[in-house]
Amino acid sequence: MEDKVGTGVNVLAESNSLFAIDEIVRRHHAYLGSAIPILQDVQNTFGYLSLEMLQRISELTGIPASKLYSIITFYAQFKLEPAGKNVIHVCHGTACHLMGAERVTELFQQETGVEDWGTSPDNMFTLEKVACIGCCSLAPVATVNGEVHPHLTSDKVRKVIKDVRDPEAAKLTAKEGIAGEEEVAAEKIIIVPAEQYRIKVGLATCGIAAGASGVYDAFKDVLQAAKVQPERTGCIGMCYNEPLVEVITEEGKSYTYGKVTPETVQVIIEEHIVKGTPVEDLLVLAQDKDTEDKLFMERQQRILLKNCGQIDPEEIDSYRQAGGYVGLEKALNKMTPAEVIEEIKESGLRGRGGAGFPTHMKWSFAQKAEGEQKYIVCNADEGDPGAFMDRSILESDPHSVLEGMLLAGYAIGADTGYVYIRAEYPLAVHRLNIAIAQAEEKRILGQNIFGTGFDFKIIIREGAGAFVCGEETALLMSIEGKRGMPRSRPPFPAQKGLFGCPTVINNVETFGNVSHIIHQGAAAFNAYGTAKSKGTKVFALAGKVNRGGLIEVPMGITVNEVVFDIGGGISTGKPFKAVQTGGPSGGCIPASLGDTPVDYESLAEIGAIMGSGGLLIMDEETCMVDVAKFFLGFTLEESCGKCTFCRIGTGEMLRILNRIVGGRGKEGDIELLQELGEKIKLGALCGLGQTLPNPVLTTIKYFRDEYDAHIKEGVCPAKNCKALIEYEIVEECKGCGLCIKRCAVEAISGEKKEVHTIDTEKCTRCGLCLDSCKFDAIVVTSKPKG
Repeated sequence: MEDKVGTGVNVLAESNSLFAIDEIVRRHHAYLGSAIPILQDVQNTFGYLSLEMLQRISELTGIPASKLYSIITFYAQFKLEPAGKNVIHVCHGTACHLMGAERVTELFQQETGVEDWGTSPDNMFTLEKVACIGCCSLAPVATVNGEVHPHLTSDKVRKVIKDVRDPEAAKLTAKEGIAGEEEVAAEKIIIVPAEQYRIKVGLATCGIAAGASGVYDAFKDVLQAAKVQPERTGCIGMCYNEPLVEVITEEGKSYTYGKVTPETVQVIIEEHIVKGTPVEDLLVLAQDKDTEDKLFMERQQRILLKNCGQIDPEEIDSYRQAGGYVGLEKALNKMTPAEVIEEIKESGLRGRGGAGFPTHMKWSFAQKAEGEQKYIVCNADEGDPGAFMDRSILESDPHSVLEGMLLAGYAIGADTGYVYIRAEYPLAVHRLNIAIAQAEEKRILGQNIFGTGFDFKIIIREGAGAFVCGEETALLMSIEGKRGMPRSRPPFPAQKGLFGCPTVINNVETFGNVSHIIHQGAAAFNAYGTAKSKGTKVFALAGKVNRGGLIEVPMGITVNEVVFDIGGGISTGKPFKAVQTGGPSGGCIPASLGDTPVDYESLAEIGAIMGSGGLLIMDEETCMVDVAKFFLGFTLEESCGKCTFCRIGTGEMLRILNRIVGGRGKEGDIELLQELGEKIKLGALCGLGQTLPNPVLTTIKYFRDEYDAHIKEGVCPAKNCKALIEYEIVEECKGCGLCIKRCAVEAISGEKKEVHTIDTEKCTRCGLCLDSCKFDAIVVTSKPKG
């Protein structure tokens, strides 16, 4: 049997043998905190975790089966039963919620036969809700068997399910399309000049979801006879224009094309590469031309993101050619650990993951703490719905983060680092693994780095699906292989952190900035920003905005400048209503405060926080009471339940909000929400609980009239809350019958070519008819009390 185990997990999995677990345990069990990685690998092998599997793991590791069971029931990633043949994850992040995630969910339920969440009767589909996929600029989004499907509509959902049910037909259609393209290509023999241009294709998650892989392959196919080959790069940040292709001339002039398709590749090559004439209709950026998207880049100040969309994230030499690891070499050869910390202090860098604690202070505490073993931890558990900064940076410039961790390790005397990253970011994990392997091969990670005697290794730990693990003490518990339960402070992690040792925890953006600060010097960073908020900040710009994507701006830029200059204004054409910052722990800023500077102090003054950097833009059709309810629902689901204030108080606040949006609000509800919110902020144990009332308190503060309208008049001013609206078909109806086909509850009736009607008693206000009507003949009206 030993020989059989040695043949590998895949062979054993095929025979469905539990002895595959032996190999998995043997591979992991030598490492501290191995319980969660073992469970993840076992589930990846078998698709789920049975009680028999837990017993086998327990026998091999000595971890009680009851403890293993408590772990898998805490984390959302683990399954106790097999999933269906095809697994669909529907994103219910903030951006997707605003852009119609509920409607998309109902469509998937109709098309798959899944009731609510779970597995279809024919075992063909499993439908699961996820907090955020990290593709907020492509909302609404879902993944089907790991493949991201963006900008979902009713037609797209139906096509996705149809293709899954009949993959052969889908392949045949795809082949016919390819054959057609080949015929077109055969008619045009293009002679491509060699070594005259560089062509870069953005291949981060947003780009791939929008079709960049097909674009990359199309360039390779056409250019295969020439020496010119397309280059892989990451995300430049213009997610709204994906797929993106940059063409660079011999003279170094850059031309960026947006929304490129395999069909338009032919045009770009024929016109620009061969004839030397840029294709103006497809250009989004050009050094010698003005474009509508020019402001998106011009108003930014890219320090951390300067390599993103420029280098190949899977080639360490590409990073080094851009100045990578120069800062590390400089520090190890010319600076003492104390001088590194002093440079970070001089830069004014504050932690970019939440409250903005000064980075140098955290490092200094850990450096002075007693203990032979110390750790560096990178918090890449980007769980805020509506945020995708960490994902984009790790997919586009992973070495900058590794270099920052190395510098931190040198500064505090640590020889080991952990990256705790969301498992929902497979491409980021993949590129991070490649980066670590390449750094080890070049001896930039490992022993005696640059011949200085400094040793440092980095270990990846994938999160198992718990938002609370973004809180630093809960994160440490998870790395230790336990349930991610926050613990009381003091002691703080800098004194007693991972495995009881002094630990520095910073997020992806913070470590990425460190590498640039040590390379370029503190002055190059603190030249930007305000007196107390130095440098730049990366934001994920999403929601109802024209130019959604990843941006980096100087601290102190105003909300309006971000929304209108960089974001290009509101995508729906409706008035700008609010921006939500900081995820579930943040606040809602009204349009009337659009001149507020975006920095730590200014946001705190109006009741919001910077948070990790999500900026969700809302228009007048957004119901602020519903937004507050959405965030409370999210935090209640994600609460670890350890402390009474968070567990009980949040649940009570959510019950009140559900009553209000359901048209059953009563006098005193608003005051009760405020009282509960303030008490939770004072009494909760961790940062999640202490900040979760913010969305409710800020919406009450700035949008009190909407709460009053819901409670006193029974009206939702935004015409969003289902219990307070009705659907009506007006005379513009052409009687096409499409809405009748889409209605799952048979609430619509009418003869062909005649105006149809909706039975309001049957209607569930799902919005599917609204989505399907091509004549704007279905309108939403308020349904006031009485």
